[in-house]
Amino acid sequence: MQPTGEAHLGNYLGALHRWVELQERFDCLWCIVDDHAITAGGDPRDLPKKVVDLAVSFLAVGLDPEKSILFVQSDVSEHTELAWLFNAVTPMGDLERMTQYKDKAQRFESVPVGILNYPVLQAADILLYRADAVPVGEDQRQHLELTREIARKWNAGYGDFFPEPEAIIGDEGRILGLDGNAKMSKSLGNTVDIMAEPDEVWARVRTAVTDPQRLRKSDPGRPELCNVHSLHRHFSSPDVVEDVAHQCRGALRGCVECKHILSDSIVTTFAPMRERAAELRAQPERIRDILDDGATRARVLARETMAVVRQRMGLDWRKGWKR
Repeated sequence: MQPTGEAHLGNYLGALHRWVELQERFDCLWCIVDDHAITAGGDPRDLPKKVVDLAVSFLAVGLDPEKSILFVQSDVSEHTELAWLFNAVTPMGDLERMTQYKDKAQRFESVPVGILNYPVLQAADILLYRADAVPVGEDQRQHLELTREIARKWNAGYGDFFPEPEAIIGDEGRILGLDGNAKMSKSLGNTVDIMAEPDEVWARVRTAVTDPQRLRKSDPGRPELCNVHSLHRHFSSPDVVEDVAHQCRGALRGCVECKHILSDSIVTTFAPMRERAAELRAQPERIRDILDDGATRARVLARETMAVVRQRMGLDWRKGWKR
């Protein structure tokens, strides 16, 4: 996950709550991808704090460094080394066909190479640990297929070594932002930080778009088409979800009341996580130690992979030394 600061509702619903479950069943590595983040530009002085904020979010929601490996991408230099070597087998045309590349390239007058090469580094992030499965959203399925293709091409040229990882797709579907139009994103301002205080949560939820055809409280609503009601299904109890739908259809409760209930449900859901986050922030050395330990453990795996990769690609020149 890219370090954009504290995790938000979209991160939690689309990824983090599933990650907590996955660590109970698999050997997992969770990486804060700061090398990826620099392709978006921004003030480099802000990046370290964003990394720490996301690390706090990881730990607060329940990712456990005793059960999985949590680390920062730039602490394991083998990520970028393997990405460079994968450039040797990745066709330019495959990168230019990536939908996200086409979308992002439109924002630049001169497109940075990192925007084009982003999926190659992503493939290295995955294959460096010879992962056989990756939890991704639908928007990343194309990148994962490219990762599988890179593994196939490298194996064909240098011998079978890398697995072709499968996608683990959640059943949440696309999580729309509070605007009801786009995917939740901090850059679009259509989400809520999961560590936000109650008044901040309400300030954001009150802006949420509801059923566009319900103009007055006396108009019957259509909860199945209301984005606020779709969020209720993630945060409110089944009884509350059913009651809100009933009251909405019968014009017995207005949209503002519905938003108040959603805001309270969000606050209640994340209350234990806000407490854990506060405890972690009071112990910054603990966060540092967890990330340092995670990087140390990740390097062991990464170096094992790179020893094989370098040897097979002819980069272990000492083996050809003649006295």
